[in-house]
Amino acid sequence: GDGASGDGASGDEEAGQAAALDGLVVMDVAAAQRVLGLTGRLSRVDLLVPAGPGAEARLAEVRAALPAGVRIERAAARGEALETMTRAFRFNLSALSFLALIVGMFLVYNVTTFAVVQRRFLLGRLRALGVSRREVLGLVMGEALLLGIVGTAFGLALGVVLGRGLVGLVAQTITDLYFALDVRGVALPLGALVKGGVLGVLTTLAAAFFPAREAATADVTAVLRRSEPEAALRDSRGRIAALGGVLLASGGGVLALPRVPLAVAYAALLGVVLGAALLVPSALAAASGAARAPLGRLFGATGRMAAGAMSAHLRRLSVAVAALSVAIAATIGVGVMIASFRQTVVVWLEGVLTADVFVQPPTLTARRGDSSLDAALVARLSALDGVADAYTVRRVTTSSQVGATDLLAISGGAAQEASFRLKEAPAGGGAAAWAAMRAGTAVMVSEPFAYRNRVGVGDTVRLETDRGRRAFPIAAVTYDYGSDLGLVMLMRPAYERLYDDRGTSGLALVATPGTDADVLAEATRRASASSGQAVIVRSNRGLREYSLDIFDRTFAITAVLRLLALIVAFVGVVSALMALQLERAREYATLRAIGLSRRSLVGLVSIETGLVGLVAGLLSLPLGLALAAALVFVINRQSFGWTLQVTVPPSVLVSAVGLAIVGALLAGLYPAWKISRTAPADALRTE
Repeated sequence: GDGASGDGASGDEEAGQAAALDGLVVMDVAAAQRVLGLTGRLSRVDLLVPAGPGAEARLAEVRAALPAGVRIERAAARGEALETMTRAFRFNLSALSFLALIVGMFLVYNVTTFAVVQRRFLLGRLRALGVSRREVLGLVMGEALLLGIVGTAFGLALGVVLGRGLVGLVAQTITDLYFALDVRGVALPLGALVKGGVLGVLTTLAAAFFPAREAATADVTAVLRRSEPEAALRDSRGRIAALGGVLLASGGGVLALPRVPLAVAYAALLGVVLGAALLVPSALAAASGAARAPLGRLFGATGRMAAGAMSAHLRRLSVAVAALSVAIAATIGVGVMIASFRQTVVVWLEGVLTADVFVQPPTLTARRGDSSLDAALVARLSALDGVADAYTVRRVTTSSQVGATDLLAISGGAAQEASFRLKEAPAGGGAAAWAAMRAGTAVMVSEPFAYRNRVGVGDTVRLETDRGRRAFPIAAVTYDYGSDLGLVMLMRPAYERLYDDRGTSGLALVATPGTDADVLAEATRRASASSGQAVIVRSNRGLREYSLDIFDRTFAITAVLRLLALIVAFVGVVSALMALQLERAREYATLRAIGLSRRSLVGLVSIETGLVGLVAGLLSLPLGLALAAALVFVINRQSFGWTLQVTVPPSVLVSAVGLAIVGALLAGLYPAWKISRTAPADALRTE
């Protein structure tokens, strides 16, 4: 090797190289072949080809001398394959982070609005003393810039802390799904920090512009009046709703197109979210009118006042309700997608796990591995008392016309064939497909493979074998949720004719009638213990639970990002309510002056905030279901190629509405307390 610290390598590069070699065992090739039972076999030979005009000619000479089944590929292709594996995973995490950023824009808008409202009198005096509108705009935007820089710096620091805590979850997911990954430290790439900083500052300025513009363009004589801005919003509510409808229709239309690129799909999804947010003012006004009578019957005049206040203060409440609705809708969308995915996997596992006991060698990754079971052990376990049938699988990586491809060789038999559910079959149905498979003249491919490579029944897959390249027609497309990269399935006799490999990646045992699966699993462990080879033995139930544990670990990081979006939305609601209560201080003081008690005032504010939460929760339901549909039928399909059966747990919808109401009530506690403690005389005093 060329060592971990080449000339001119920086400290970071040396540390990275050392980390990459950590856990690596270096051994003589001949000794490794003898110990691993791979005498005469090599995984690869690395060639150093001098750069220059003759490089391709030399490679052509080497290629011509290679035996069948051996190919030349660039070393960089291995890295590109790993990049392809994780691209969709990283893209989805980035999209969820982007959603949190969007919710954060609502927060910045509300906080800036709160600051402007709190200093309304000061800004009015400045305007009266001759300060221009441009200077007021610059003042507010300058403050937003400073706060954005400070907040972004804090966010970057918090992001590093969260990254250190979450890197274990991400590393475990990659190990489960793709390849073994052992992270011993957290890198801080300058590019990512700069990108995050720029996004944070620009997002802050964009969200703060509209409150700053409001402060700069308001007439001096109208500074103390809110009627004009609210009237303007009521007048333009129809146009805003129309624009929202256009965005909804456009985004939905794009998502309905077949094979939308992921970036375009997420942009369309953003259009749907923004379109729904623009419908909030009209929805609030409609809800205010609909709630007036019921609240009046329940709470009397206080209830009618609370309902009327919602339509009277659309300007402040709309952004808060939109932020909370989007955050709750994201929770619904992701929750429904995960529930649908999990239920689909559960049904698939029930079909695919037709055996009672499963045996495999230890592997570095949960889903992938090239280790083999000893042939004598396979024969011994297959002959155990209580075993009615046994079948094997061999999973390897080979080359095809689409690049590196997972190949699954199956031994066949009624039990194993019954475990595959076909999505597409030839005219003769499943029987014809399996007949072609048993004859060794065809292959089956999984749904992700067919989707990613745009192939189907009747198309051809060309595999690089130890006997040269062979072409196989596709006999059927099967449902498979074990690999998002896709796989090609071939019967074991055909595999052994084309490949010199005789290894076994896994063994499945079918118990005789009356034999308990756990008892057979224990007998299998005892028989394996004396073989000298470490194996993993799981019963049908144990393997199902293990698979679902992997599934739950995969989506653990998603739950964290959803929680972050909810926290940001909650803070946004608090700031919006604080701004609203400041603007209504004189109104509340008047109510106190004419006899409304502190308790009744707190009740009024609580009813208002509860109603806001209820409206936000109800608005989040259709938006959340729309997001779920986009995630299930578009995003998931484009990212992984799987078909999911939609499952909408009622608990997800009920908890979403409850979460919105409770969140709004909690957000209104401090404003209600502060209002009740304010003396009416202080609030009514004019300057």
